[in-house]
Parts: sequence; structure tokens; C-alpha cells
Amino acid sequence: MSGPHLTLVSHALCPYVQRAAIALSEKGVAFDRREVDLSQKPDWFSAISPLGKVPLLLVTEPDGTQAVLFESAVICEYIEETQRGTPLHPSDPLTRARHRGWIEFGSSILADLWGFETARDIATYEAKRGALVDKFARFEAELSEGPFFAGDRFSLVDAVFGPIFRYFDVFDAIAPTGVLDGLPRVRAWRQELAERPSVKAAVTAEYPARLMAFLEKHEAWLLRRAA
Repeated sequence: MSGPHLTLVSHALCPYVQRAAIALSEKGVAFDRREVDLSQKPDWFSAISPLGKVPLLLVTEPDGTQAVLFESAVICEYIEETQRGTPLHPSDPLTRARHRGWIEFGSSILADLWGFETARDIATYEAKRGALVDKFARFEAELSEGPFFAGDRFSLVDAVFGPIFRYFDVFDAIAPTGVLDGLPRVRAWRQELAERPSVKAAVTAEYPARLMAFLEKHEAWLLRRAA
């Protein structure tokens, strides 16, 4: 009997969607994507998304029954536990717990990135830039020799940071932020993840233009720095 059919409910810019897409790709799992406009949420989406957010993973069983999973951490854990392929979590419980902690740390970086990219004045911009500098410096001390977070095996921590570094591909093309300066291990890790097929495939070719449009809509200070 075939397994369930998976549909990832997505938004083009959401980094949490990207981490789920990366995990699915790393496992070699076929899945569909269904995009939603979060500024005008359709009724079907509001009815099945308790938090009104993406990602959602629709799990449709062969008999037609369907379950809805929400929250990216839950979705990634489900993918890891149910799908074959190379494990994305360490087998050792202590190491696995530490990885989960660094995944949460990655989510805290995303919160700072939101403030950074939507900052409309230099004070807010510099405060968020400083927070990012401090957090990436902590990560520099944690990284192994690479090429990935824990050495030579890609993990869910890498799936979290691929989308984080993608922001800087766009930011740095506008104006240097200096956030990753003096962090050789972080920069090497960023480059490795940028070349990973699953990371590349997690967004469409329109991603940079759509992120630029987002920055313009929010009158981002970053754009004024480049002017």
C-alpha cells in the first residue's frame, strides 16, 4: 500500500516553509505545494490553520482521510520520523536534544531578522543588526570544521539556516550589512548551504524580487542606506 500524499501549504517568502521543503527534499519525498496569500487568507486556509500561519502539511491517507499538521518544528519532526532516507537528526539522544536547541536558536535569529528587514530608522536597524552580530558570533564558536553544522552530515539545523542565509544573499546585494564579517566558519557554512540542491529548490526564481518588494513595502532602512 502506498503511503500518504503530502501537500505543503506555503508562502513564497516564509523561511519556516522553506525548512519543511528542505527536509522533504533531503528525504527524497514527493510532495505538492499550495501557495496562499497571507494578506488575503482564503476561507479554506483559515478553516484548517489554527494559528493562521504557514507552513501547513496536509497528510492525505490512501483512504482519503486527511490530517493537518501545523508549526514547522512539528512538521519536520514528522518528516524525520515517518520518511525513509538519510536521518536528519542525530541518533544519540543528548546530541539530538542539543540540535533541537540550536533549531530554536535559529528561530530567534529569524525574529531578529524580521525586525532588521522592517526597520524604518537607523536606531532600530542598528539595534537589530547588533543582535544578529552577537548571535552569529555565538554560532561561530559552536560550529565544527564543517561543511555542515555537525560535520559531514546534513541535519535539520542546516535546514533551518539555509533560509536564514538566503536573506543575506538579497541584503548584501543592496548594501553590505557586516553581520557575518569576521566569522569564517559561519561564512563557509553559508556558502556550502547555498550550493545545496534542497536549499536552492526551496524557493522559486522570483524570491529575490519578492523580498525586494517586501522591503519596499515596509520602507526598509536598508534600502535607504543603499540610496
